[in-house]
Amino acid sequence: MEYFNIFVKGIFIENMIFAYFLGMCSYLAVSKTVKTANGLGLAVIFVLGITVPINYLLENYVLKEGALAWLSPDYANVDLGFLSFIMFIAVIASMVQLVEMIVEKFAPALYGALGIFLPLIAVNCSILGGALFMQDRQYPSIGEATVFGLGSGVGWWIAIVAIAAIREKIRYSHVPAPLRGLGITFIITGLMGIAFMSFMGIEI
Repeated sequence: MEYFNIFVKGIFIENMIFAYFLGMCSYLAVSKTVKTANGLGLAVIFVLGITVPINYLLENYVLKEGALAWLSPDYANVDLGFLSFIMFIAVIASMVQLVEMIVEKFAPALYGALGIFLPLIAVNCSILGGALFMQDRQYPSIGEATVFGLGSGVGWWIAIVAIAAIREKIRYSHVPAPLRGLGITFIITGLMGIAFMSFMGIEI
């Protein structure tokens, strides 16, 4: 039940886009078509689902104070927490490189459509945000950390696919000239954020 609660919260209540506005650069730039938005969203799910549990293991068995006690009692007082940012980003960059190679190999058209924004997942603040939220919330097990990562990824995927679908339809609407492009996209994103705020009142 706890896993389900964490998963649902990651998608709706603590949505990376609508609750924290993380990963907005990719969200706005790649959401012109549903196809590219879906591809990037799935890549984000994969990266979050892999990096959050790996970073959880790093945090709890290498980095935080006393984490190295499993090696020897002599290391019980060692605190490598100052390396958290570097290690988290290194793990994220490695996984993004793996995703980039897979997409280039099996979906070259999608690779071309995503362009520079696929490798930029490595510096997507929603990916690093997932690792930092995991660290801050101190989940008691790797299972909960993994579910949180997957839920956050699914929430980001829903957000970008939803705005892409709206942007595809809005091309056929009579939008005032000053608001065309990013203007109307920002307005719609704000309205969607307000809509997602309604989930905050749900007791899970």
